[in-house]
Amino acid sequence: MKMTSEPLTVSRLVALFKDLLEENFVEVLVEGEISNFTRPASGHGYFSLKDERGQLRCVIFRSHARLLRFNPENGTQVICRGRASVYTQRGELQLIVEKIEPLGIGGLQLAFEQLKQKLAAEGLFAAERKQDLPEYPQTIGIVTSATGAAIHDILTVLRRRATGIKVLLRAVRVQGEGAAAEIAAAIADLNRDGSADVLIVGRGGGSLEDLWAFNEEIVARAIDASKLPVVAAVGHEVDFSIADLVADLRAPTPTSAAELVVRSREELERHCDQLLSRLGRVLHSRLELMQSRLTALQRRLVSPLETWRERRRQLLELQQRLQRAMIWCQQQRQNHLQQWAEQLDALSPLRVLGRGYALARLQPAGTPLRAVSQVKVGDQISLQLHQGRLDAQVSRIVREKKAKET
Repeated sequence: MKMTSEPLTVSRLVALFKDLLEENFVEVLVEGEISNFTRPASGHGYFSLKDERGQLRCVIFRSHARLLRFNPENGTQVICRGRASVYTQRGELQLIVEKIEPLGIGGLQLAFEQLKQKLAAEGLFAAERKQDLPEYPQTIGIVTSATGAAIHDILTVLRRRATGIKVLLRAVRVQGEGAAAEIAAAIADLNRDGSADVLIVGRGGGSLEDLWAFNEEIVARAIDASKLPVVAAVGHEVDFSIADLVADLRAPTPTSAAELVVRSREELERHCDQLLSRLGRVLHSRLELMQSRLTALQRRLVSPLETWRERRRQLLELQQRLQRAMIWCQQQRQNHLQQWAEQLDALSPLRVLGRGYALARLQPAGTPLRAVSQVKVGDQISLQLHQGRLDAQVSRIVREKKAKET
């Protein structure tokens, strides 16, 4: 550029510098260490790249920042791809960054480690958060691609190992932009539906980029929030994803996921045979115990007829005893009566009369006579003899002389 006699304004000179840089440095790769990284509410990222001798102001706009797989952190050695420019308001050289890659480790791997540390600190991988799988699920929810090998392998295993299992497929994209959001939405949808007993979430093998949807935080949060047990089956056995760590159970492959969720028909038959054998032994033991109790009760149990016969026998025995007692009492009373009669007879006046005595009574009153002073000559008296009675008239009274006192 030739020197002019007219002076340039600051803004004009800065604009010339900007045009010069943008025309000659359309795309550059710059290596350095991130420092002073900030991301305000606008979503843009502002930081500096520095080395031992200098530093460069950088900006990554929101449209490119949201595509980053990891979170840029201060002190990270990176390679930035972008274009050189000048910030005209300050006349500062800056690098407008379009992509950032960590040095020594890929951006995806760094993002994986960062999210893994974050979720581990929150306890999402803790064993106590894991749910047990149902032993005999009737309905299995599957979140995967409808056209991939994973769904084919899962259905093949289910047909071979079990019958009558219902499958609810929520077809989603398993890689590419927006795949993680679809997977998370499908998990939430199956939880709201509530028909499934367990979920299988996964896909077949692929590169780290192909499997990346299962390393997204949105998928990890959806699995953690699931009320249904989740089996993660992402890639092949050597592949490990964030979804595997958060899930209630990790399966090395989609095929093994189906094998873990449902038991084989042969295994169920063996289990049923064992249960039937145990049930038979228990029933046999119970029957023997009940038979023993029944026998004991039969021995103690007396039929109503037998009870009636026993009561009748007891009643007859009591009647006989009563009759014997009554006869004995009657005989005793008769004996007593006889004794009393004999005693009365011994004291009876008639017995005295039988020995020649007579009972005199003054008539007509019938007053017994004990002394001659009770009568006078001419009174009518009656004499009761042992046999019969005499009526007489007093013609003479003889009074006995009293014995002289000595």
